Amino acid sequence: MKSETSVQGDLLANALRFLGVNFVATDQEITESIHKHPSKLIKALAQSEEARLRLSLIPLFLDHPEFARYAPKIANSLNNSERLTLQCYYTAAMFLQKKFSSLVEIKQQLPDLFSTNLNIEHNSDLDICLTNLSVRHQILSQTSVNWLGTYQHAGQIWIREKTNTTAKNG
Repeated sequence: MKSETSVQGDLLANALRFLGVNFVATDQEITESIHKHPSKLIKALAQSEEARLRLSLIPLFLDHPEFARYAPKIANSLNNSERLTLQCYYTAAMFLQKKFSSLVEIKQQLPDLFSTNLNIEHNSDLDICLTNLSVRHQILSQTSVNWLGTYQHAGQIWIREKTNTTAKNG
Protein backbone atom coordinates (compact mmCIF):
# COMPACT_ATOMS: atom_id res chain seq x y z
CA MET A 1 0.00 0.00 0.00
CA LYS A 2 1.34 3.42 -0.91
CA SER A 3 1.91 5.97 1.80
CA GLU A 4 -0.14 9.18 1.80
CA THR A 5 3.01 11.12 0.85
CA SER A 6 3.64 9.01 -2.27
CA VAL A 7 -0.03 9.24 -3.27
CA GLN A 8 0.18 13.00 -2.83
CA GLY A 9 3.40 12.95 -4.87
CA ASP A 10 1.74 10.97 -7.67
CA LEU A 11 -1.21 13.36 -7.66
CA LEU A 12 1.08 16.39 -7.95
CA ALA A 13 3.30 14.77 -10.58
CA ASN A 14 0.21 13.90 -12.63
CA ALA A 15 -1.13 17.44 -12.35
CA LEU A 16 2.20 18.81 -13.56
CA ARG A 17 2.28 16.37 -16.46
CA PHE A 18 -1.27 17.31 -17.44
CA LEU A 19 -0.17 20.97 -17.55
CA GLY A 20 2.75 20.05 -19.81
CA VAL A 21 5.38 20.42 -17.07
CA ASN A 22 7.52 17.34 -17.65
CA PHE A 23 9.86 17.87 -14.73
CA VAL A 24 8.84 15.04 -12.40
CA ALA A 25 8.65 11.55 -13.86
CA THR A 26 5.53 9.54 -13.21
CA ASP A 27 3.94 6.52 -14.80
CA GLN A 28 0.62 6.89 -13.06
CA GLU A 29 -2.52 7.76 -15.02
CA ILE A 30 -3.98 11.21 -14.62
CA THR A 31 -7.10 10.74 -12.52
CA GLU A 32 -7.32 13.79 -10.28
CA SER A 33 -8.17 17.35 -11.22
CA ILE A 34 -5.87 19.43 -9.00
CA HIS A 35 -4.41 20.82 -12.25
CA LYS A 36 -7.71 22.72 -12.63
CA HIS A 37 -6.96 24.63 -9.42
CA PRO A 38 -3.60 26.39 -9.84
CA SER A 39 -3.63 27.92 -6.37
CA LYS A 40 -4.14 24.50 -4.75
CA LEU A 41 -1.42 23.00 -6.93
CA ILE A 42 1.10 25.75 -6.15
CA LYS A 43 0.37 25.55 -2.44
CA ALA A 44 0.65 21.75 -2.41
CA LEU A 45 3.97 21.89 -4.26
CA ALA A 46 5.36 24.47 -1.82
CA GLN A 47 4.25 22.29 1.09
CA SER A 48 5.45 18.99 -0.37
CA GLU A 49 7.88 16.90 1.64
CA GLU A 50 9.57 15.90 -1.64
CA ALA A 51 12.31 18.24 -2.86
CA ARG A 52 11.68 17.28 -6.50
CA LEU A 53 8.07 18.40 -6.21
CA ARG A 54 8.96 21.67 -4.47
CA LEU A 55 11.56 22.33 -7.17
CA SER A 56 8.94 21.77 -9.87
CA LEU A 57 7.57 25.18 -8.91
CA ILE A 58 10.29 26.67 -11.12
CA PRO A 59 9.29 24.93 -14.37
CA LEU A 60 5.61 25.34 -13.46
CA PHE A 61 5.98 29.13 -13.36
CA LEU A 62 8.17 29.06 -16.48
CA ASP A 63 5.54 27.09 -18.41
CA HIS A 64 2.57 28.88 -16.87
CA PRO A 65 3.50 32.47 -16.08
CA GLU A 66 -0.22 33.22 -15.82
CA PHE A 67 -0.13 31.37 -12.48
CA ALA A 68 1.99 34.19 -11.02
CA ARG A 69 -1.19 35.99 -10.00
CA TYR A 70 -1.82 33.33 -7.35
CA ALA A 71 1.63 33.43 -5.78
CA PRO A 72 1.33 36.42 -3.39
CA LYS A 73 -1.89 35.22 -1.78
CA ILE A 74 -0.57 31.67 -1.49
CA ALA A 75 2.71 32.91 0.01
CA ASN A 76 0.76 34.71 2.73
CA SER A 77 -1.02 31.48 3.65
CA LEU A 78 2.15 29.41 4.10
CA ASN A 79 4.42 28.94 7.10
CA ASN A 80 7.82 30.67 6.98
CA SER A 81 9.74 27.76 5.44
CA GLU A 82 7.11 27.07 2.78
CA ARG A 83 6.79 30.79 2.01
CA LEU A 84 10.55 31.06 1.56
CA THR A 85 10.49 28.09 -0.83
CA LEU A 86 7.72 29.62 -2.93
CA GLN A 87 9.27 33.09 -2.96
CA CYS A 88 12.78 31.92 -3.83
CA TYR A 89 11.70 29.40 -6.47
CA TYR A 90 9.35 31.91 -8.05
CA THR A 91 12.10 34.55 -8.10
CA ALA A 92 14.53 32.01 -9.58
CA ALA A 93 11.96 31.24 -12.29
CA MET A 94 11.66 34.96 -13.03
CA PHE A 95 15.44 35.31 -13.46
CA LEU A 96 15.71 32.07 -15.47
CA GLN A 97 12.90 33.21 -17.77
CA LYS A 98 14.84 36.37 -18.57
CA LYS A 99 18.05 34.39 -18.99
CA PHE A 100 16.47 31.96 -21.48
CA SER A 101 14.36 34.52 -23.34
CA SER A 102 16.74 34.46 -26.31
CA LEU A 103 16.37 30.66 -26.63
CA VAL A 104 12.61 30.18 -26.33
CA GLU A 105 9.53 32.24 -26.98
CA ILE A 106 8.22 33.74 -23.75
CA LYS A 107 4.44 34.10 -23.85
CA GLN A 108 4.18 36.27 -20.73
CA GLN A 109 6.83 37.85 -18.51
CA LEU A 110 6.83 36.79 -14.87
CA PRO A 111 6.36 39.92 -12.79
CA ASP A 112 8.74 40.66 -9.95
CA LEU A 113 6.71 39.71 -6.89
CA PHE A 114 9.21 38.86 -4.17
CA SER A 115 12.68 40.29 -4.77
CA THR A 116 12.00 43.28 -2.52
CA ASN A 117 10.82 41.00 0.31
CA LEU A 118 13.89 38.84 -0.18
CA ASN A 119 16.15 41.90 -0.36
CA ILE A 120 17.52 40.93 -3.79
CA GLU A 121 18.97 43.68 -5.92
CA HIS A 122 18.52 43.42 -9.67
CA ASN A 123 21.53 43.33 -11.93
CA SER A 124 21.76 43.19 -15.71
CA ASP A 125 23.80 39.99 -15.31
CA LEU A 126 21.19 37.35 -14.55
CA ASP A 127 23.80 34.90 -13.29
CA ILE A 128 24.70 37.44 -10.60
CA CYS A 129 20.99 37.79 -9.77
CA LEU A 130 20.68 34.03 -9.36
CA THR A 131 23.85 33.88 -7.27
CA ASN A 132 22.60 36.68 -5.01
CA LEU A 133 19.26 34.91 -4.66
CA SER A 134 21.00 31.65 -3.74
CA VAL A 135 23.09 33.35 -1.06
CA ARG A 136 20.01 35.02 0.36
CA HIS A 137 18.16 31.69 0.26
CA GLN A 138 20.98 30.08 2.28
CA ILE A 139 20.89 32.86 4.85
CA LEU A 140 17.11 32.89 5.25
CA SER A 141 16.80 29.09 5.30
CA GLN A 142 19.83 28.73 7.55
CA THR A 143 21.11 25.90 5.34
CA SER A 144 24.24 25.32 3.31
CA VAL A 145 22.33 23.90 0.34
CA ASN A 146 23.73 24.75 -3.09
CA TRP A 147 20.65 26.73 -4.09
CA LEU A 148 22.34 28.14 -7.19
CA GLY A 149 22.94 24.60 -8.46
CA THR A 150 19.35 23.73 -7.59
CA TYR A 151 17.96 26.66 -9.60
CA GLN A 152 20.32 25.92 -12.50
CA HIS A 153 19.30 22.25 -12.49
CA ALA A 154 15.61 23.14 -12.80
CA GLY A 155 16.39 25.68 -15.52
CA GLN A 156 18.56 23.26 -17.51
CA ILE A 157 15.92 20.55 -17.48
CA TRP A 158 13.24 23.06 -18.47
CA ILE A 159 15.22 24.62 -21.32
CA ARG A 160 16.26 21.18 -22.61
CA GLU A 161 12.61 20.12 -22.67
CA LYS A 162 11.58 23.33 -24.45
CA THR A 163 14.34 23.26 -27.04
CA ASN A 164 13.78 19.53 -27.73
CA THR A 165 10.05 20.14 -28.15
CA THR A 166 10.73 23.07 -30.48
CA ALA A 167 13.17 20.99 -32.54
CA LYS A 168 10.64 18.14 -32.84
CA ASN A 169 7.84 20.49 -33.88
CA GLY A 170 9.76 22.10 -36.53
